[in-house]
Amino acid sequence: MKVVAFNASPRKNGNTSRLLRVVLDELGNEGIEGEVVHIGGTKLRGCLACGKCREKQDKRCIQTDDPVNEWLERMWDADGILLGSPTYFANVNTEMKALIDRGGYVAMANGGLLTRKVGAPVIAVRRGGAMQVYGALMAFFGINQMIVPCSSYWNFALGLQPGDVENDAEGMRTMVNLGKNMAFVMQKIYA
Repeated sequence: MKVVAFNASPRKNGNTSRLLRVVLDELGNEGIEGEVVHIGGTKLRGCLACGKCREKQDKRCIQTDDPVNEWLERMWDADGILLGSPTYFANVNTEMKALIDRGGYVAMANGGLLTRKVGAPVIAVRRGGAMQVYGALMAFFGINQMIVPCSSYWNFALGLQPGDVENDAEGMRTMVNLGKNMAFVMQKIYA
């Protein structure tokens, strides 16, 4: 089994990355392979609503001037997906929005490529807005008919500077529990 984690933070080793690593470490403890794909800071275009992915049905977005199609292939190949986003003005950042819009449209246009895969959101937040980010990512999982394990609290931790989330004991515990619960669900589905 394999989980792909998308880190939308432009800080490769920032708080979002650290939270994803905690979840992936717990999955690794259960024998589930994980990889982080760093998408933050990449110049991406949003969905054009052109409908070409529905017309062509080749599991790809018609836009080829950025790495989104490579990332989508990783989604299609994975058993589980973590979407990690920092909180920007009480929502996901630009890179995450482009990924979920384009990925969601391509997945649905090609017969539900994400249906029944396991997915979970991971959010880094300085203070407020995390629930809007959580809601946006959960909506992506929901519309794609994915299975979402929960944790002991909503999947976010507080921090501003890189490493600050490690001082949020409840947030870190939430990530550990998320990893354990995601592993449990994946083992029930795929074993």
